[in-house]
Amino acid sequence: MNQLIEFKIDGKECMGQKGQSIVDAAKDNHIYIPTLCNIPGIKPRGACRICSVRVNGRLMTACTSPIAEGMDIESKTPDIENLRKAIIELLFTEGNHFCPSCERSGNCELQALGYRYQMLVPRFKFQFTQRTVEASHPKLIKDHNRCILCKRCIRAIKDEKGRSLFAFGKRGHHVQINIDTKLSKNMTDNEAKEATEICPVGAILLKKGDGFCDPIGKRKYDHYAIGSEIETLEK
Repeated sequence: MNQLIEFKIDGKECMGQKGQSIVDAAKDNHIYIPTLCNIPGIKPRGACRICSVRVNGRLMTACTSPIAEGMDIESKTPDIENLRKAIIELLFTEGNHFCPSCERSGNCELQALGYRYQMLVPRFKFQFTQRTVEASHPKLIKDHNRCILCKRCIRAIKDEKGRSLFAFGKRGHHVQINIDTKLSKNMTDNEAKEATEICPVGAILLKKGDGFCDPIGKRKYDHYAIGSEIETLEK
C-alpha cells in the first residue's frame, strides 16, 4: 500500500511515496536534481555523484537514498552547487570532449550540464589521456575518449538472458567499458539504437553513419535547458 510522507527540499514542503528515492520524489515536486548515471526504472548505482545532496549535515547521493518522514534536504546550497560544477569540470578535463565535432552535440547531457553550471575555464588541468575508438563491432562504435563510466549501458542493455552487452575492461585508472562482442553479435538495429540513446554523452554511436542527422536548432537542448522541463518558477 502506498504511503505518502512529508519532507522538505531547500525549505520547500514536499510530499512523496515512502521508499521513493530523493531524486524521483524531487522530480514529482517539480524540483530538478541533476544526474548523469541515473536511469528511471533501473536500480541506481550512485556512480556520477552529481546528484549529491545534504541530509542532516551529511552528503549522500539522491538517486540511491530514499526519502523519510520529516527529512530536511539541502540541494541548492552554494557548496553543493560548486561540488556539482567541479564534478562536471573533472569529467571534461579527464576525458577528451571536443563538443563542436561530436555527433551528440546538442543532445549531450554532460554538455547541457556544462551550460547549466556555466562552465568556462575548468579549475583542473586537462589530462589529454590517450584512448582508443572501438570500431570492430558491426553495428556500434565505442569512443573511449568520451565515456564517463556512468554504467548506464552496463545496467540497461542486456540480452534475452539478462546478460549485459557491455562490461568493464582493464583496471585502475586504465578502466574502460567495452562492448561484449560475443554476447552482442546478434544485436538488432533497435537494440543498437537503444544503446546509443541510453548513453548520456557521445561514447556509443551507430556505425551506419547517421551522425549530425539533427541540425543545429533542432537538437534536444536547443529547445530548453536541461532540468527546465521539471522545474517551476518559485515566487
